[in-house]
Amino acid sequence: MTRKLILAIVCLALLLGLLIRASSGAMPNPFLDYQNLGLWVGAALTLFALSFLYGDNPFFRFTEHVFVGVASAYWMVQGFWGTLVPKLLANLAPEIAVSLFRMDFPVGVPWTRRLLYALPLLMGGLLLTRLHPRARRAGSWTLAFLVGITAGLRLIAFLDAGFMTQIQNSVVSLVAVSRSGFDLGKSLDAILLTGGVICCLLYFFFSRRESGPVALAGRFGLAVLMVTFGASFGFSVMGRVAVLVGRMEFLLHDWLGII
Repeated sequence: MTRKLILAIVCLALLLGLLIRASSGAMPNPFLDYQNLGLWVGAALTLFALSFLYGDNPFFRFTEHVFVGVASAYWMVQGFWGTLVPKLLANLAPEIAVSLFRMDFPVGVPWTRRLLYALPLLMGGLLLTRLHPRARRAGSWTLAFLVGITAGLRLIAFLDAGFMTQIQNSVVSLVAVSRSGFDLGKSLDAILLTGGVICCLLYFFFSRRESGPVALAGRFGLAVLMVTFGASFGFSVMGRVAVLVGRMEFLLHDWLGII
């Protein structure tokens, strides 16, 4: 008896046991209403996704394809009703949106505005030409425009929210004074913050040979960077652990009714 056959028999036995338990009322019965059926489907997809811990298998690939397909369809619908219709069609041809979708859009849009909104329609059509191998170069103009605009907007946002804000928050007084007088804790925090920033900058200072106090400060800056990266990684791991705990709570509480 092969390993796959044994695994299939165990899975069928567990499924039969779960159905018997559901029929006794100990857990939601999937044959009573659509809500319980959806609960069972969600539990099955969760177990299929966790089956990747055993190894790559058809159940995990099925769940992966379902997730990608549902997410793609969801964002396609959101893009159609949230962007194409109210922003493009309502300004390019509002009569069509009013007659087809029964939406309340002003139809007295001037022709200059309509011609202006014909440009993104043309660029979107050129982007679709990348689906054809012989016309892919026509869509490069739209891609270049999107990449350039996105890079410019993100650069401005990063300079404002990231670079300038970090500089402003790093320039602090080394001597903190509260209502009761000198605050030792806040002063040490300010000294550690300022010293850590300076040492991190000295770590990337390559114009001078690494020796003496500059090399020592650079090593301390490297330690500060490692602590920062470790804290960021730990925060990301805790976020994933929170998702795992939520899934376990869904399986054990909502589905099985054990806890």
